Amino acid sequence: MAGPFDARTSGTPATSPRLGIPSLRTSDGPNGIRGQRFFNGDPSHCLPCGTGLAATWDAALLRRAGAVLLGRACAAQGAHIWLGPTVNMLRSPLGGRGFESYSEDPFLSGAMAAAVVAGVQSHAGVAACIKHFVCNDQEHERQAVDCVVSERALREIYLMPFMLAQRDAKPLCYMTSYSRLNGVHVSENSRLMEEVLRKEWGFDGLIMSDWYAYSGVVPLPTWC
Repeated sequence: MAGPFDARTSGTPATSPRLGIPSLRTSDGPNGIRGQRFFNGDPSHCLPCGTGLAATWDAALLRRAGAVLLGRACAAQGAHIWLGPTVNMLRSPLGGRGFESYSEDPFLSGAMAAAVVAGVQSHAGVAACIKHFVCNDQEHERQAVDCVVSERALREIYLMPFMLAQRDAKPLCYMTSYSRLNGVHVSENSRLMEEVLRKEWGFDGLIMSDWYAYSGVVPLPTWC
């Protein structure tokens, strides 16, 4: 589960000395880095939105942006994990956070995400957290919606960007979505996280929920 909200960055997931889990500071984007420290007098670097970046079809450019303006900024501002990139599908222009995503095309989204992840993680001690795994494609009732998706559509559209990024850049972290997928909350979906992500794709890093995504264990704050 994600830790409490921290306005200086985004949060600090709970530590566990017993399990050897250290304190990690995360920083939200999606177009820059928020941090506790200023860097050259600027509290944040701002990139064009994800949709604008993907429209270039320039993987080399996005890798450089990830390295220079995201990974380096994370290191300078004391953040261990950048909470991005977002690779959910742009299903409607009415989605308030659609600008974070790269495209309605799963291949383009995955290719651009892989480039950014590779750039961010080229800095030692900095991890990218690709999100929101999976089918977080609308803002309306995102904590309660049940996304009913066929296996073929799930594989060919919604999982595709994550699979490509995992294959080509190996993000060190994944963030799950608030929503349910075919009746099961994604943050509790063992098939997605264990069978697909870990066993099929070979992911061995950190999986975190979205902020306060406790699936009814703790009431959601009204601002979520």
